Amino acid sequence: MYQQMIFVNLAVNDVDSTKKFFTELGYTINPQFTTDDCACVVISDTIIAMMLSKTHYQNFTTKQIADSTTTSETLLCLSAESREKVDELVDKALAAGGTAGKVQDYGTMYGRAFEDLDGHTWEIMWMDPSEVQG
Repeated sequence: MYQQMIFVNLAVNDVDSTKKFFTELGYTINPQFTTDDCACVVISDTIIAMMLSKTHYQNFTTKQIADSTTTSETLLCLSAESREKVDELVDKALAAGGTAGKVQDYGTMYGRAFEDLDGHTWEIMWMDPSEVQG
């Protein structure tokens, strides 16, 4: 079966700092699609974050680029396999220079958020598998 992919495109101030930040979280950079103006961050086999310099990002839109440090343009939520993995990833993000966001603990659902170096909000969420099975 075909696995559809998502390519999330985000405007960043400094591509090199962004590459360093996300590799410190344990993600890889795909050099085939990475240039001085763009970092291709591999989140999973089907999730890719394209971190584009603002100049390069502007080539794809006629709209004004949001200042993600003062305006919320999107909330990105990634699943985690356990509560411990939520904490592990968010703690890595904070150690790499990210900013702490909200903590949500509903017992069967647990999440924490962080902002990356450019203010994009990333939520890391775990849900009890027994609660989400159909």
